[in-house]
Amino acid sequence: MTEQQIRFNDGAAYEEMMGKWSRLAGDVFLDWLAAPEGLRWADIGCGNGASTQLIFDRCAPAALSGIDPSPGQLDYARKRPVASLAEFTLGDAMDLPYPDRSFDAAVMALVIFFVPDPAKGVAEMVRVTRPGGLVAAYAWDMPGGGFPLDPVLTELKALGMTPPRPPSADVSRIESLAELWTQAGLSDVETREISVRRHFADFDAFWHASTLGSTVAPAIAALPAQTVALLKDKVRARITIAGDGSASYVARANAVKGRAPAQH
Repeated sequence: MTEQQIRFNDGAAYEEMMGKWSRLAGDVFLDWLAAPEGLRWADIGCGNGASTQLIFDRCAPAALSGIDPSPGQLDYARKRPVASLAEFTLGDAMDLPYPDRSFDAAVMALVIFFVPDPAKGVAEMVRVTRPGGLVAAYAWDMPGGGFPLDPVLTELKALGMTPPRPPSADVSRIESLAELWTQAGLSDVETREISVRRHFADFDAFWHASTLGSTVAPAIAALPAQTVALLKDKVRARITIAGDGSASYVARANAVKGRAPAQH
């Protein structure tokens, strides 16, 4: 298996695999931001709209714009209730199609490590945010083993496969995020760890949700049945199975926030 990058193009599959994880972490993230109501928000790398919907539900935004490079993800986002307010646009985080100082808050939810040049992505967030506005992000701690799919990816690697990784995985380190925000000229920079536990009816539900991805699913489908059975046993040992057969797993993300500079 050659080196691959993680790609999310199916909004429904993403919702089952990562959207639910996104909301768990997003709740903690938005509590931490403690943003006032009535802001103009940009959700950069909005994917299938999981985080956009959360902002809509919790933050009473005055305006909300989501942008993502995947048409399939945006199609799913446009079917959510948030579409009554939000404008969803096909585009690139490193070249945002918005005027300077368009927003009061710009956020990236589980996106910064997918941006080929993270510093350029942060610079664009700063550009489109008003002076003093909020610029924030959170990302699964990829180097630290915080990714929700790690039980599967780690065991695939043990079989000699190369698990897919985001192109800028290392930027999800908490010190890397702090450095990015500081170098972008943001003030009042703060970081925190987010730890969330997701519950599943049983191991099969965990396995199903964790193997829906367009890179992981084909890799597993190509394995012999005996190898898949062994893989499942190894993965099962990495998660928590309760006495009633229910399953759960803890994922960890790192978050960063700061204020756009007065002059930019």
